[in-house]
Amino acid sequence: MSANPSFFKRICLFIWNVVNGIRKLILNLIFFGLLVLLVIGIGSNEQFQVEQNSALVLDLAGSIVDQKQQVDPLDALLKQGKGADGEGEILLADIIYVIDNAAQDKRINSIVLDLAQLQRAGISKLQSIGDALNRFKESGKKVVAIGNYYEQNQYFLASFADTIYLNPQGSVSLDGLSMYNQYFKSALEKLKIKAHIFRVGTFKSAVEPYMRDDMSDAAREAGQELLDDVWQSYTQTVAANRNIDAHSLVLDAPAYLAELDKAQGDSATMAMNMKWVDALATDEDFRKTMLDAVGKASKGDSFKQVDFYNYLTLVSPLPNLTEQDTVGVIVASGTILNGSQPAGQIGGESTAELLRKARFDKQVKAVVMRVDSPGGSAFASEQIRQELLALKAAGKPVVVSMGSLAASGGYWISASADYIYATPTTLTGSIGIFGMITTFEDSLSSLGIHTDGVATSDWAGLSVTRTLSPQVEAVIQRHIERGYLDFISLVAKERKMSLEEVDNIAQGHVWSGKKALELGLVDELGDIDDAIGKAAELAKLDNFDTRVIQQELTPEQLFVQEMFASVSSYLPASIGQSSVLEQLLKQWTGNLKTLASFNDPNHVYVYCEHCLIN
Repeated sequence: MSANPSFFKRICLFIWNVVNGIRKLILNLIFFGLLVLLVIGIGSNEQFQVEQNSALVLDLAGSIVDQKQQVDPLDALLKQGKGADGEGEILLADIIYVIDNAAQDKRINSIVLDLAQLQRAGISKLQSIGDALNRFKESGKKVVAIGNYYEQNQYFLASFADTIYLNPQGSVSLDGLSMYNQYFKSALEKLKIKAHIFRVGTFKSAVEPYMRDDMSDAAREAGQELLDDVWQSYTQTVAANRNIDAHSLVLDAPAYLAELDKAQGDSATMAMNMKWVDALATDEDFRKTMLDAVGKASKGDSFKQVDFYNYLTLVSPLPNLTEQDTVGVIVASGTILNGSQPAGQIGGESTAELLRKARFDKQVKAVVMRVDSPGGSAFASEQIRQELLALKAAGKPVVVSMGSLAASGGYWISASADYIYATPTTLTGSIGIFGMITTFEDSLSSLGIHTDGVATSDWAGLSVTRTLSPQVEAVIQRHIERGYLDFISLVAKERKMSLEEVDNIAQGHVWSGKKALELGLVDELGDIDDAIGKAAELAKLDNFDTRVIQQELTPEQLFVQEMFASVSSYLPASIGQSSVLEQLLKQWTGNLKTLASFNDPNHVYVYCEHCLIN
């Protein structure tokens, strides 16, 4: 008896309709559920009120950046609302704006620095926040810091407070700076992987881990000089803030043990003895202190306060609808990659497009480019610089404000500006160039895998499974040498120096901003506000606005991002929290991810891997 094909067809169709119906039901439930939560969120979103005589709690969390990376809506959903997020990002400009606004706000009595969740921030960014805190104190208001524990970056910022409180069970961890790397030469040899290195620059050490088992003398000399310079700025600032000896901040092991013995092994008492902190206080002690200082809140048992995130929402300026002369600010933050990249990264095409947008905007009379980059693709760097030159040719001055680092490609895109500002601790220079190709013919051969065939030229058969001939290597090295000559030539032209002068301070050497000023690589020490003022001066502007020129989200993207951000506050706190293992994996794979993202069409890079100091 044969089966009826139409019967099986009807059965299959029935099953598909059931499965498809369930799929649509689940999707609709999710969509309308989120929509309901959105409506509830909008309807119940009460306007925060700042009581008179309140404390502004700067509960800074996550990483402080010049530009946030584009966030996937699903990631936004898993975050806990718009409050503190230890894995998130905070704009430096927002922090400074909030502090300066609070200085003039009669409702704000003081600032409380709660830095427990502050993760990553360059010293130059922390210095900018510290300068804003000093302006706040000049208005006659107080700044206090509270913490169970202060690591090095947190303590640098806390040192700007009038009073530093530490939990009696806490400690202050000041270790200094270090620059250590993993080296893979022997491992590559054991794995029979060949790393073909092409570079110019005695100090261009980004590829050293693949060609050595230890740090070269040249890299050691340059690294030590850089660390000493940056650490001197750190200790001098903290010592001046705390009115203590700079040499008392990091003790050698015997001296540390002696001080710890004086405190009977108690780290918090030692911090008091060393004058690193002013008082020991539990959370309850601090609550009572603040109750005396600002009074009790109208709701709850805490002192009158408003946190950073809510205050920012309240005081964020409305867009200026009147057209007037503007200084445009373009942020170039992250590794420089070829093509178009999302917000928070630098793309040869996407960043050039922002400069082009400023060029054709009639209201933009000058541009400040905020650079915070270790470099990357040489091709993309030049693509951005060419657009900067076109902007200048259009009669619009360009001023560069260097953030935590502007090295290698970061300096390449800066060199042609009309004026360059750096902070004393900006890592800059690293004028050098390298290329690297790894081939696996020996490791594959040991597994019994061989590559053979024919080609019409030396170039057609290039592959990671075949060795590079000496002739091909010579050609690649010549390209690298030409790239280095182009780099030092553009620096010599723009900085009005000879090739020999540039070559002497180039060679991949990384300098602090303070040293870069002495060497003529930058024009002045200052921050982005100084750069904006200079841009306005060069454009002969008396009255002007400032506007960040950035990639624009579509209305659909804005709606989805806002919807997911709104509903996230209704999710349980456990959702979205990463495990320790996930965090470790993220750290271990970071360098590999950076290397994998490199996409220069000529495989030529101006990148400073060792600009990231621990």
